[in-house]
Amino acid sequence: MKYVAFAAIIISMASFKKSVSNGADNIVGKWIASDDKNLIVQVYRTGNEYKASIVWFDDSDDKTKPMAARCDTKNPDKNLRTRKLIGLDVLRGLTYNADDDEWQDGHIYDPSSGKEYCAKAWLTSDGNLKVRGYWHFEMFGQNMLFSKTY
Repeated sequence: MKYVAFAAIIISMASFKKSVSNGADNIVGKWIASDDKNLIVQVYRTGNEYKASIVWFDDSDDKTKPMAARCDTKNPDKNLRTRKLIGLDVLRGLTYNADDDEWQDGHIYDPSSGKEYCAKAWLTSDGNLKVRGYWHFEMFGQNMLFSKTY
């Protein structure tokens, strides 16, 4: 009987861990900016950290510079200004908080200004991804809404 109880405990612990990680990984995938449809990011997991990199953006503002040739020219670090925007990590350091059902303690980088902000993210009731970038306090921030691409 002891072995059966021990096995039941191990199995329930494994399924709890699986359900937590499944919830955490719901953010993983390709997401398109809902408002302008001008940006697609790929959210991925590295260890317990979630990151997002740019996979596509609307480059119609300047046809002489195609998307693949554009660099991180506004970066305050001159050594990083030659980095390509495609593949650039613009979100890093997010960790999943199961109690709040959101990803917290991250940083978001805005290549159009070269500035970095604190970030958190959560899934809305309709399955969209909401990312909030803020300066020190969440009330001083701005949200971006993304829809999952399939």
